[in-house]
Formats: sequence, C-alpha cells, structure tokens
Amino acid sequence: MSRLAMLGGTPVRTKPFPSWPVFDRGEEEAVLEVLRSGEWWRYSYGQAVEASAPGDSKVGEFQDAFAQRQGARYGVACSSGTAALEVSLKALGVGPGDEVIVPPYTFVATATAPLAVNAVPLFADIDCETFNLDPAALERAITPRTRAVIPVHFAGAAADMERILSIATRHGLFVIEDAAHGHGAAWQGKGLGSLGHVGTFSFQVSKNMTAGEGGLITTNHRDLAILCESYVWGGRKLGGAWYEHHRLGWNYRMTEFQGAILLQQLRRLDPQTTKRMENGLYLNRRLASLPGIQPLLVPAYATRHAFHIYVFRLEEAQFGVSRAVFLEALAMEGIPCTGGYAHPLYKNPMFLNQDFYPRGCPTSCNHYTGKIDYASFADLCPNAERACRKAVWLEHRLLLGGQDDMDDIVRAIEKIYHRREELSRMSNAR
Repeated sequence: MSRLAMLGGTPVRTKPFPSWPVFDRGEEEAVLEVLRSGEWWRYSYGQAVEASAPGDSKVGEFQDAFAQRQGARYGVACSSGTAALEVSLKALGVGPGDEVIVPPYTFVATATAPLAVNAVPLFADIDCETFNLDPAALERAITPRTRAVIPVHFAGAAADMERILSIATRHGLFVIEDAAHGHGAAWQGKGLGSLGHVGTFSFQVSKNMTAGEGGLITTNHRDLAILCESYVWGGRKLGGAWYEHHRLGWNYRMTEFQGAILLQQLRRLDPQTTKRMENGLYLNRRLASLPGIQPLLVPAYATRHAFHIYVFRLEEAQFGVSRAVFLEALAMEGIPCTGGYAHPLYKNPMFLNQDFYPRGCPTSCNHYTGKIDYASFADLCPNAERACRKAVWLEHRLLLGGQDDMDDIVRAIEKIYHRREELSRMSNAR
C-alpha cells in the first residue's frame, strides 16, 4: 500500500469528480425563452388546483409535473424549502400553544418552521442505523399539546412512514414530510411527499434538483393546496379580486426563470437518481466489510433511495484513527468529504437561550402551558449526539461518477485503514 498523501505520498485521485449543478443547452434555452418573453413572473393565481393552459406558466407546469412525479395530486411552488415548511404548518392550523416534533439531526429550518408560526419545536431522537426519526422516540415525545410531526427523509432514504403514520393517526397528529433530500425517492413504491398530509421539497443549489433556490409543497388534499397557495400569494382567494386579501400571507412565489430551469432539471431526475442509487449501494457493499466503516442502513421499505448524501459512521476504535484525522486524510487522497452536522439542533444558541421573539414567544407566552429546557434533549437524543461525532458525508455529485470513481473512494478509505498506525502516530505527535 502506497504512502498516504497526508504523509507526503501520491494521492489516490487527482481527477475531479462530477461538478454540480448539472446543466446543458436545455436550461440555457429555457432561461432565454423566459427572458425574451418578458413574462418573468407568474401572473396566474390558482394553478395549484386549476389546470393551466399549455405555455401559460413555467411554474404552473413545473409544480404539476413534479407533484405527479412524486405521486401527489397537487403541487404548490414557493421560494424555498423553508417557506414550504412554514406555509404547510400555517395551512394545517398549527400555531401558538402547539408543539411540533422534529428530529434533531437535520437542517435548522425543520425546527425553525414551527417557530415561524409561533409553535414550539420538540426534538425526538433518530434511529442509529438510518439517521431518520425513530418512531419509538416520537411516541415518547408526544404530549397533550403535540399537534404535528415533521419526519425528515434524511439523505434521501424514506423514514419509517408506516410506524410514523400509525402513531400520528392514533394521536391525531398532522404529518409534514420534509423531503428536501428526497427528490425522486420512494417508500414502498410510493413517492416521498405523497404519504403525509403534506410534503415539502427544496431546490436550493445543493439539492438533487436545483434552480439555485426554490421550494414546493405536495398534498393530496385540495383544501390544503388552496390554502397553501393563498399563503404563498399574499393571502389571495381563489376566484377573488386581485387586490383582495383574505388572510395573512407572504410573497413566497417562485419566478418563471426558476420554473423553466426546474422543468429541465426534472427530465434528468430519474436517470440521475438511478445512477446515485446504483453507486450508493455499490459503495455499501464494498465498504461494509471494512472494520470501523458502517454505511447507513437502507431499509427494505426505502424502495428508491435518492442518495442526496452518501453517509457512513466511522467507529474510531475499530478503524484506528479519529474522525478529524480521517476526514483530513481522505480529503488529501482526493475524496471530498465532511463530518456533516457539527451538533444536534437543540445545541444551537438560539434554542439553548430560547432567543426566538422579543417577548418570549412561543415558549413562554400565555398560550403555551409546557415548560421546556432545550439543554435536556442531549440526554434524550443519544443517537443524534453520536451521529454528530461519527458521521462522514460524501456529496451526491460524487455518486454521478462511474464505477471507477467509486473504486477510488474505496481505495482511498482502504489506504487510510492500512496506514492507520502510521497516521495515528503522526496525529499524536502534533
């Protein structure tokens, strides 16, 4: 085994992996079409539930096509995945005095969306094998004040929706699927975002489909689609006058440029998802026998995995080097990598200090009868704590490469393992 690049040797790889975002003349021509049309903004309100005429709106066409792709009846495009979560909670009537259960191992928007509607986020631990919400932890976290749960389909693998939906039904909870990682993915053959009351997606630049920014809400309920579109469009009412506003809403609209780009991105979604899944499962097979490397479990119900991130746990004692040193060594071998989330969400100063709104809402307002100490969740969420210490992330763009690229990843990790003692001595001498 050759000398480690970190110790002056030749790296396994100098060739770059596929770049992201991926685009071609399709995106270029679509953007130019919108630019030259002068119709940069969608004027047609109500397209979430009323079919738009062909060519009437790129956004309208995209939200219909994407919702259909995910198996949902309705799609409501918006400005971001964060906006999608906030609007969904608002449309479901979640508000002051309510609790929303979320996993702590996710992007902050999953937990700040409840705050945006003056509800209180509570954290339930993740499953150590999948990093998705643990249904048993969810049920333990439910109180009489709990109104909704937001399971995240982490890294593009479906959460345990059978158990989550069963628990939610038993306790009368709304289910908002956070599918920001789940474009094109499925649970038991059903598209993510079509299983709960609503689903939410992000098209931010790191996601498996992107227009730089953007979001979308999916639902099978017409009344929710109408409400969501109203909130996105400043509180307008279906069939109402243009300057007539019926509820407090926002300007969370998507531009025609974004809609045009996303229509082009959508045509690549299935082949790219197939490629990522093939490569992700190949890495799972190749790495599973290496001591200290534990790829995340792909449950049987996760019938189509989006592999937004390729994740494995590094067990330092078994592998023989610390995660910090491993990450540095792997990067120097030409494999881009990170440790993912540095800490669970409840350890952010915002939560520890409950620095949400000037007068203490929503945790200390008259509507909320609970008492909460976010520091206490560290004891309640041991799996999330471990995930933050052990996870290694590879970006989804790496999985768009060929098998030789995947073999380079494996070779680099094997090289570090076989040189672990030398690497450990070096790190101890620092």
